[in-house]
Amino acid sequence: MDFDITQLPSPSYIVDERLLKRNLEVLDSVQQRTGANILLALKGYSMWSTFPLVGKYLKGVTSSSLFEARLGYEKMGKEVHAYAPAYSDYEIDELLGYVDHIVFNSFDQLKKFKDKVKNVEGKNIEIGLRVNPEYSEIETPLYDPCYAHSRLGITLANFKPEELEGVDGIHFHSMCEQNSDTLERTIKVVEEKFGEYIHKMKWLNLGGGHHITRPDYDIETLVRVINHLKETYNVEVYLEPGEAIALNTGYLVATVLDIVNNGMDIAILDTSAECHMPDVLAMPYRPQIIGAGQSGEKAHTYRLGGMTCLAGDVIGDYSFEKPLQAGDKLVFTDMAHYTMVKNHMFNGVNLPSIATYNEEEGIKVVRQFNYEDYANRLS
Repeated sequence: MDFDITQLPSPSYIVDERLLKRNLEVLDSVQQRTGANILLALKGYSMWSTFPLVGKYLKGVTSSSLFEARLGYEKMGKEVHAYAPAYSDYEIDELLGYVDHIVFNSFDQLKKFKDKVKNVEGKNIEIGLRVNPEYSEIETPLYDPCYAHSRLGITLANFKPEELEGVDGIHFHSMCEQNSDTLERTIKVVEEKFGEYIHKMKWLNLGGGHHITRPDYDIETLVRVINHLKETYNVEVYLEPGEAIALNTGYLVATVLDIVNNGMDIAILDTSAECHMPDVLAMPYRPQIIGAGQSGEKAHTYRLGGMTCLAGDVIGDYSFEKPLQAGDKLVFTDMAHYTMVKNHMFNGVNLPSIATYNEEEGIKVVRQFNYEDYANRLS
């Protein structure tokens, strides 16, 4: 890091816009080589202060709720796509005012809302159906859309080709943080099961989970797969990654509050796995810290814990060259995606501030939170 983290409130998320731009350029190169349309999945990254930059490269956003759709419509101002397992009667009218594409999870939902979608005045909203290829290579069931008895997508056994009138596209999503070889194998299954119906569509949406901006990602295979689909089915192709947009672009800067000992040294931080990086517990995974090593690798090992009363609010075990002291700053890497969108205020713990860095403005704190943000969520 070549900027001064002591300028930041603690804790803070900070996104380096230089790194974000680098990711966007990689994604745009795929668009340029294939004619595909890449959307930002807001469920992974919704830091709208960076949307002017994102919008220079991507076609728009994809949303999973009314509020996400509105955010994309108001803050990005480009294409807005929507998919949800089900849409409610009391939100559908407002939602249709924001979206350009809407994807349904069942033929019953399609039948219920199709006429309403087609009759929105002044708009031509395209309709899609999400299918479930019943194939995935994800090892964590929590993140597997094709896990046994999944509620996400229409399986081939439940597909009703006689009810496809008015449907413009097919959508599937079966990946999570994976390379293009997984996509290539998945596409073969999708084609075997649904290929005859894709021929009748205007577009095919490959969903998210594509780790396109990861250093070892095989872009050539992705390009080959997209071009194969476009040539075979004469369809537009959409991809909707969230994590790939913000991958390795952000940090979480935290401070050591205290050191205690219970059979080992434990550092208590002003951040929390539970509140500020919940995927650490849900996935689970061990985030990297600049200058730290594995347990026992360096001279001084600590268990890093959060400031909540949850017993399991533990980030992991790390080692350092020098002993930690109260007041020391720790910098967690890759903390832009699935952090701000999933964090919460359990125990009344405040949220980290949100900041950006670019060469023109330097560090810019764009949002800080306070008691009112906590109280206004309650009643």
